[in-house]
Amino acid sequence: MDREAAKRSGSDLAKRYPWALALYGVLAVLVWFTMDAGKVLVMGRPVELRLVPLIILGGFALRTVVAMQADRIRGGSDKGGNAAPEEFEKG
Repeated sequence: MDREAAKRSGSDLAKRYPWALALYGVLAVLVWFTMDAGKVLVMGRPVELRLVPLIILGGFALRTVVAMQADRIRGGSDKGGNAAPEEFEKG
């Protein structure tokens, strides 16, 4: 993969990132209002059934945030980072 294609894919990811997080939020709201607040036993404790898909959606959202941060670090456009990876190698 050449550098030009990598820049385009990073740019596409940056454009889709806010939309992805917004859609995860919309899905979470839909889950909250459409699922019944029934309880299920997990290791002997009652847990609300609607929390299961919310936890799964939270995991997907976390994965999206981590992927975006990794792309920023790989691209060298880390905003808010203290040091570039090259500074760690000089040691």
